[in-house]
Amino acid sequence: MKRTIFILLCVIGFLSCQDNSNPLPAAALPETSYDMEGKWIYENNNLNTMYIYESGVRYTYYCVGGNCDSLYKTFEAGDSNAIPATNTYTIENGTLRVDLHFGNELVTALNFHCNGDKVYFESPGYYLYRLGSDCN
Repeated sequence: MKRTIFILLCVIGFLSCQDNSNPLPAAALPETSYDMEGKWIYENNNLNTMYIYESGVRYTYYCVGGNCDSLYKTFEAGDSNAIPATNTYTIENGTLRVDLHFGNELVTALNFHCNGDKVYFESPGYYLYRLGSDCN
């Protein structure tokens, strides 16, 4: 009898030591297997700004008229519609680093959501949405 109780206590102790260091369910964790390549806008395009991230270069586009999304769909990286200055960027271990020139950088951890169509920039605290996505 003592032996059974001892074995039972050992089993309970072993089970209670299992690694539960990740308290969030898998569905609540941010997605991380995506990249920044492509066209990105702010939520509801409220700043009338689009960025194209392509091959280590970020291009910036502005829209001052109506229906910016349709206009943005026609733009291509490096075309004459972008502002003249570009920004180089790198992504390493889930952290985006954008050279903003003159010693200034945007450095932020990236948290992707919505199948990679929505990304949260942790440091400034805002989302960008892939152009044409249905993410809200």
